[in-house]
Amino acid sequence: MLVLRSLLFNIAFYGNLIVIMIGGLPTMLYGRASILDLARLWARSSLWLLDKICGVKVEFRGHEHLEELGQQGCIIAAKHQSAWETFALTTQVRDFTFILKRELTQIPLFGQYLSRSNQIAIDRASRAAALRDLVRQASAAIAEGRAIFIFPEGTRRPAGAPPLYKSGVTHLYAATKAPCLPVALNSGLFWPRRTFIRRPGTVLVEFLPIIKAGLPNAEFAALLQERIETASDRLIAEALAKDPGLAANLEKNDPAAASAA
Repeated sequence: MLVLRSLLFNIAFYGNLIVIMIGGLPTMLYGRASILDLARLWARSSLWLLDKICGVKVEFRGHEHLEELGQQGCIIAAKHQSAWETFALTTQVRDFTFILKRELTQIPLFGQYLSRSNQIAIDRASRAAALRDLVRQASAAIAEGRAIFIFPEGTRRPAGAPPLYKSGVTHLYAATKAPCLPVALNSGLFWPRRTFIRRPGTVLVEFLPIIKAGLPNAEFAALLQERIETASDRLIAEALAKDPGLAANLEKNDPAAASAA
């Protein structure tokens, strides 16, 4: 049944995306705000499908920290365990921009939506040029009051895997002089990377206390990692306490994760 439900969801998920992208083509004529509304429609409908077909729900916590930011531009640095957060987090933010790899803008139609909504596409083949381009685009977006989504580890990491934070988020924080909102989650237990299986339960997402602008780089980097990792480990442990079977999706090579399971 788990395999069948996961298969049905994946068919519905991508079918829904195609229908929304085609039906939403007129939004490209009305600017990025309309495209962002369309993106949130896709995200909410995808979360609904995930709940109804696979029994995967979501609980967002720490909204008071998100609300504290008000309308000011900021960096939102989120743990990245799954494809789930790439769309689910958009339901919580009014005006957002993702930092993403340039290859995504080459996907037919989907890439056009990314480009027309001014998402920040980075060419990772040239690190120095990519950082300069990142700072330029992100600074402009923050000045407009947008929230910049960045995944500090750069790519998806399995739930329970040892942290592997990159320097890009620290460089962005220092260059833009913007506050940073860390985000912890446990999505990798329910939507693991590199598999089509979706396991029932409740994905927990927690917005953590804001890191004010202006900290020294080393202090910021250490604080960001400590807050995200500590909270994510706690959310993983909470899910495992309710369903020990989810431990099958933990990083197998991490002794700490294995002992927690």
